[in-house]
Parts: sequence; structure tokens; C-alpha cells
Amino acid sequence: MDRNGQRWNKSHRMQMKAFVCLLGFLLLVILLAGKFFLLLLHRGDGEEVPQPSPTPYIPVVETYRNVWIMEADEEGLLVFRDGASRRYPWGTGEDGGQAAYDPALREQVADIVLTDGRVTSAEAKTEKINGKVLSADEGSVEVEGYGRLPLAADCRGYRLYDTLEMCTVRDLHFGYSDADLCLEEGEVCGILMVREPVMEYIRVLLKNSDYQGIFHEKAAVTCDTDFSVIYGGHDDIRRESHAAGDALYFDSDSDYFVSDRIRIVPEVLTGKVSLESCSRSQGTPAYRGAIELLKTEDGIVVVNEVLLEEYLYSVVPSEMPSGYPPEALKTQAVCARTYAYGRMEHAAYPQYGAHLDDSTSYQVYNNILEQESTTTAVKNTYGQILLTGDGRLAETFYYSTSCGVGSDANVWKTQSAPTLTYLKAKPLNRTAMTAAVAAMNGSGVAPSDSLGEELREEEAFAAFIRTTNPDDFEREENWYRWSYQVEEIDAEHMLERLQRSYQANDRLVLTWEEGEYVSQPVESLSDITDIYIEKRGSGGVADELVIEAGGQKIKVISEHYIRSVLNDGASKVVLQNGSEVAGMNLLPSGFFTIMTSIKNGNVVGYNLYGGGFGHGVGMSQNGARDMAESGYSAMEILLYFYENCSVENIY
Repeated sequence: MDRNGQRWNKSHRMQMKAFVCLLGFLLLVILLAGKFFLLLLHRGDGEEVPQPSPTPYIPVVETYRNVWIMEADEEGLLVFRDGASRRYPWGTGEDGGQAAYDPALREQVADIVLTDGRVTSAEAKTEKINGKVLSADEGSVEVEGYGRLPLAADCRGYRLYDTLEMCTVRDLHFGYSDADLCLEEGEVCGILMVREPVMEYIRVLLKNSDYQGIFHEKAAVTCDTDFSVIYGGHDDIRRESHAAGDALYFDSDSDYFVSDRIRIVPEVLTGKVSLESCSRSQGTPAYRGAIELLKTEDGIVVVNEVLLEEYLYSVVPSEMPSGYPPEALKTQAVCARTYAYGRMEHAAYPQYGAHLDDSTSYQVYNNILEQESTTTAVKNTYGQILLTGDGRLAETFYYSTSCGVGSDANVWKTQSAPTLTYLKAKPLNRTAMTAAVAAMNGSGVAPSDSLGEELREEEAFAAFIRTTNPDDFEREENWYRWSYQVEEIDAEHMLERLQRSYQANDRLVLTWEEGEYVSQPVESLSDITDIYIEKRGSGGVADELVIEAGGQKIKVISEHYIRSVLNDGASKVVLQNGSEVAGMNLLPSGFFTIMTSIKNGNVVGYNLYGGGFGHGVGMSQNGARDMAESGYSAMEILLYFYENCSVENIY
């Protein structure tokens, strides 16, 4: 039918069939023409045109330098890198065959190449040296007999004893030869800490006269026995003998400085070297062990290498009066040894090869002559150190006198402070000690530590510090209670203290800006309108001090900086017996309340009422004395102050 609904006749139908056939034929022609055209595209001059090549396969190649090969077998390598172990199978070498298995690769520092995750090359670093490590910095290691060796930029270190771990040059033990150094083209490419040393010797940097600095313009030495001067390059060591009493003088131009280091060694173990060019409170100091002189651009650095136990002979009397009871002196010996051993593991002066110095920055050493009582305490605790519950060295902080309670390590605002859970704000009274010792012996319950938390509240602490408790061990100590009155504030002095504190730690001196405290320099100080403790730490120690001055609002954080800022440098501390102490650089402690004097709306002065001497963390030395006088043993005293710790022997 057509579009008008009429049926087509036979002629019309024939025409339609012819049209459909023609249309099909034309379609077939078009298809054939297209195929022919495509065929022409693939041919030229009778030759087949190459089809486009597929994207070539690119293998993934990785190179790892100075890794530690834990195991090598026919299957592949077990490799320790970046703190984790990984196994890699052998791959195809450059010659097309499987990479060669070499059992000598086992326990070696090596460079390896991985192709698609398989080992195609492994080259061990077989040149190694071993010697006494004298010093190190970020760019080199000084080894006795080899001199100073540069560190390769991609140097890697591995601690092989105990648990396999990564290490760095800062983990080397100075004065010991417990590490092999792998060399490549004269550079240290690998550090292998092979064994944990039993460290008997400590290396102490001796500051110059009156502890003014670490550099000496000259060094004058003599010895009470015959002695030797050892000097020269590592390939030309010279030894010069001298008689007892001979005096030698060294400066930076001395002929003895053929190399950077000179060593003065007594011929007998009991000999002492006197450093005539240096002064201490005892006069001219004399040192057991050997003295090393290191030439630097800034002057001579003097290092005393001495047995740890003999070092303590001079530390304990400098840190605790020798007349204290034997059990108290033993606690000090254990604390001092633990502290020193920790610095022996992680040196404070790696660039000079010294573990610590002899000043109050670490432990005072040889400022007071050795005493029989303190030497006996060291001998009676030979090798004893304090370990935490998980076997780590305890941080054996100590201070002079408590106010009847201590604090915790959070007073210093360090990252590690919250982890030192064995240091708590303990009450230092007889009732608490009796209960604690009973608990240690399994016959009682440990006393509550709630007092430290209760004293965070201002009213509770004010009531505590303004009364005395006859049960407190240190009730009769002069520093147990004290007062400090500033009649007229020296604003310039306070501003200077604020600025110095900010320079020392800009996180702990903050200024109120636009609704929050921010770190920014304190440029000036307006008339002060208020001073108050905004926050107290455990045990009631001042933790945050706020100074309001006109439109300013300054917050000082941590007991140390608060003690500095509120000390005007002129006022005297009045002890509980009425005696006065002047010239202190810090307030005696951070355990105090503050009352301000107001005139015309401004603070013109303030009164502090406080107690204790020192930071309040760890062991109170006078508390230990009073505990010892009450019959408690050194072990009981230590385990009271350092909760859940144990005393072990390092040797």
C-alpha cells in the first residue's frame, strides 16, 4: 500500500524490488571498495607496510645501596633495609642467565639491583676496619689508628646484636671498638655495631676554669707518677716518656700537635694527671685515667678517659655531702652511675668523643676532693644501675629538698616526659614510706598517689604550702619552707628575663593575640596589672604563669622559666629558720603561692610563699638522707622514688 492507503499494483511492486536490489548492489560495491582501499594502505611498491609496533615492555629497575644481607641461598636474598626485612628471589643476570648465587653475600653490607622485584645484581662491601672510635659528627668518624674517615652520603648503620635495628653514627660508643666500619673508596659506607659493649670507661669533657666554656687556650699538665705523651699521625705514632713532676705546656701551636689529638697517660693505674692550667673549688684538679688534648679551630678541648667507677669517686661527693648516711650515699652512687651510663650510650659531645662534661649541665665531677665515705658507697654499689620495668635505663633525676611532695617529669615539657611514668608526685612522709615498704615486701598495700593530683587545685595547694606536716621527712630542713618578697618590681629586669626565656624556648613564652596565645618575641612590658598562677602541675608545682600588663597578656610555661622570670636578682630568700640567702639566679623551687601588692591599679610588688629546693622530680637528696637516718635501706629508698624500677648490675 502507498502512503495514501491504496494497494500497489504488480508494476509498482516490481519497481520496488528492482530498487532494493540496486541498493544492495551499491552497498556491496562500497564494502569491496573500502576493503580494496585498506589493502592499498598496507601495500606500497609491492611491499607490505609494517604495522605500528606495540608499546615495548620496560622493566622496573631498583637499586638499593648499603643494605644488610641477612641470608643468601639458592632461592634468593633476605635483605634488611629501612628498618624492615624483605626476601627477594633471584632474577636474570645481564648475560641472560640466572643471577649467580654467592654464599659469601651472607651477613654483608651490599649494593643490590632488583629488576621486576628480582635480584639481578649484588655486590658486597668487603673492606672493613675495626678500631677504637674517638669521635664522630654528621660527616666523619675518627678511629684510633686510622684518623678521621669521611662518611658516605648514603652510609647506613645496623645494630646486629639483640634485635636487628637501624642505627646512625650517633649510636657509636666512643672509646670502644665494638663496631666494624665498611669502606668504599675511602669513605665509611656501613656501620656494623657487632656487640653490646660492657662499658667500663667514660670520657668526660673538662671545662675550662670556673666552667666558663669548653675551650682552653692552653693546657699545662703534670703527673704524680712517670707518664707518657702519645702523639703523631695514625701511621706514625710517637711515644715520649716523662718523669713524675715534669711539667708540660700545650697550646694550639705546640709541636706535639702533629695530628689533632695528644694523649697523656700515667705509667701506673693509680697515677693522676694534674691540669695545672685549670681551677676548681678544690684548687688544681687531678684526674685518674688518661687526659686527651684535641686541637680545634676554637681552642683545645680536654677529655678525661677514666673508669666509670673511678669517675663516680669524684662525682658523688660533688653531688651529695660526704657526711650523709651510708645508705643515702649509696642511693646517690646508683643514681649517678645510671645517669652516666645513659650518656655513655648516647654521647653529649660526639664531635669531640666525650660522653658528657664535668659541670652542672650533667654531673659535677672533681669539683670536690674524693672522700672515703663516698668512695665506699661507690664500691658497695659496684656496677649497680636502675632499670625501668621494661628493662630500659631509668632517668634518675634528683634534687635537693622537697616541700613534702614532689612532681613528675612533665615539668620540663619534653616529648619523652609523659612516658616516664615511674616518676610520680609522691608524698615524702613517714606514713607513705611505711606503707610503700610494706607493699614492696608483700605485706601491705601501696599508698595512694592522689596527693599529687589534689594539689593541682589552687586552694588545696595554698593550704598545703602554708602549713607544715610533722610527718614529713624534711620538716626540719631549712629549705622545707621559704618566702620571697619583691617590694618593687624591676620591669626592665623582668622584661630581660622574659626575652631570655623566649630565646631559649619560644614555645614556652606566649603572647595573647586575637583570642589565643601565640609565640612571638616580647618587645616591651607595660605597667603590670596582674600576676597569677593559671595552672599547676602534679604536686602543685607552678606550671603556667600569666602576666597582664596594660593590653598585654604574657604566659610563661614550665617551672624553670617561671622561677627565672619571678626572680628579680636582688631580693633575698628567707628560709624557715629566718636565715637569708642572696644572689640566686632562680627561685628555690616552683612550689609557691603568689600575692601581689597593688597601687593605683598596678602591681608594684609581690610576695611568694613556697617550699623545697630544686625541680621536684625524682629523688629528693635530703629526703633520702632523712629516710636513711630513719633506718631505710638504699634499695627501699630508690624503689620509693623510682616506682616499679629495679636495681641490676651492668658488669
